[in-house]
Amino acid sequence: MPLYLQAPRPGRTRNWHIRGTYYGVTVNRSAGSPDRRVAAQALAAIKRQIESGAFAEVAGPTWEDAVISYLNAGGDPRFLDRLTSYWGNTKLEAITQARLDECAMELYPTATAATRNRQVYTPLSAVLKHAGVDMAFRRPKGSRSEPRIHWLRPEQAERLLAACEAANARFGAMCTYMLYTGSRLSEACNLTWADVRLQEATATARDTKNGADRLVHLPPVVVAALAGLEQREGRVFGYRKSGRLYKLLAQAEAASGVQIPEGISFHIFRHTYGAWMTRLGARLDKTGAWKDRQAAAVYEHIDTNEEARKADHLPVRRVK
Repeated sequence: MPLYLQAPRPGRTRNWHIRGTYYGVTVNRSAGSPDRRVAAQALAAIKRQIESGAFAEVAGPTWEDAVISYLNAGGDPRFLDRLTSYWGNTKLEAITQARLDECAMELYPTATAATRNRQVYTPLSAVLKHAGVDMAFRRPKGSRSEPRIHWLRPEQAERLLAACEAANARFGAMCTYMLYTGSRLSEACNLTWADVRLQEATATARDTKNGADRLVHLPPVVVAALAGLEQREGRVFGYRKSGRLYKLLAQAEAASGVQIPEGISFHIFRHTYGAWMTRLGARLDKTGAWKDRQAAAVYEHIDTNEEARKADHLPVRRVK
């Protein structure tokens, strides 16, 4: 398709975009301005650069190629639609810090730094890392906000799990497994029957995010959930990390009336495990689900802890 100007899309980008091919050179970049006349000048300048040979075509895979590979490998599909609409067939080597910053501002001009980090920088970095592009991007200033821990009360967890089971028995068993073991979604998806020992109430999580295998204790509720499944060769739950799983969770969320905060998704089960175990006085770093005490420390302040509750026994003034 010849080189052309793509109009800004309300709510998504404020600048014009230059797309197309000119003398065999593919272009996909922002014009850098919401003014059509300025954008037209930028397009004309690119044409002159291509004609003079100053605009070099970059070789290598495109963003679309990388996204397809990432999703086929079970990557998280959230937030990728907007990014793919923006980057299209841009060569990966052409994605620079400056262009990434520009992308974040165009796609989310009124969002906080934390939102732009979560919905642009993080998913883009995940796709590039999967594609073998080792480039450390600077995150937007102010994006490192205080970690927010959202977790379920027992009655909320009960309603949500019931809805998950109603949607699909195997899906319900997987969510039960995550809630009562603190496992990540990827660990649950990768669990195989060869690594499950119901009689010993243990399982082995392979290649975890912490970089090592982990021996997982299976509480009775998990043993019962797994025992109710047909034990066939391969993956226990039969799922791969995909958009289908997120859709199932969204349906269960709506059916149960339990609202999971944006950006948390399946991690609500891990957060809840951490919160419940901490309230019982457990050391999360000793469970193996967290790499060290520092990583688990964020759960220590979700509720008044045992030490703080000792204030109930402080001496008080006697009323006569």
